[in-house]
Amino acid sequence: MIVLPGGGYAAHAENEAEPIVTWLGGLGIQASVFRYPLNVRHPVPRDALLGEIRRRRAAGADRIGLIGFSAGGHLAGLAALGPGAGSADGVQFAVLGYSITSMETETYRPSRLILLGEDASPQARRSASLDALVTPQSPPFFLWHTAEDIYVPPEHTYRFAAALAANGVPHAVHVFAHGPHSLGLAEGAGDTAAWTTLAASWIREQTDRSVIST
Repeated sequence: MIVLPGGGYAAHAENEAEPIVTWLGGLGIQASVFRYPLNVRHPVPRDALLGEIRRRRAAGADRIGLIGFSAGGHLAGLAALGPGAGSADGVQFAVLGYSITSMETETYRPSRLILLGEDASPQARRSASLDALVTPQSPPFFLWHTAEDIYVPPEHTYRFAAALAANGVPHAVHVFAHGPHSLGLAEGAGDTAAWTTLAASWIREQTDRSVIST
């Protein structure tokens, strides 16, 4: 699995990087962090990630999953749903935590300004919104968020989940009542800490069905 930390496309949040690799390793999943380009316009981060996916395929990886948080979750979605993604740069599943999914809302404006600029057209904003990229052929997604997130409100997860449902794409959605943004593993965060247990079960379920592996 490729781990994509958040940070608003301006930084890489450390609590969403190596600690996630360690957790996945405990599940028997080989994982590493990809520190994608920062402070650059779309599609530079997406193209860099697709290049990393192709590199890992060339190194022998048969199936690849993505896990991203906040802006890293948005990037994971862009790569997983990317137009023209072929077998070499396609992925088998993605896990998104409190992810930015829409560039059409006014929430978490800083990421939109970095990726698209101040004067982005409605078409450009739509083309970088995950809900606009979903097709019936999209891979499965696991989504989690908290209702108290003021930086990236759960509206982002709801919008994306609705698009997945409308296209018949397998997905799981968990919105927990409490917790701020950027929780990472959410250790000590009450019920929200259960997201790792739920995600681990979901990943195993996909593996058992021979839909995904790492």
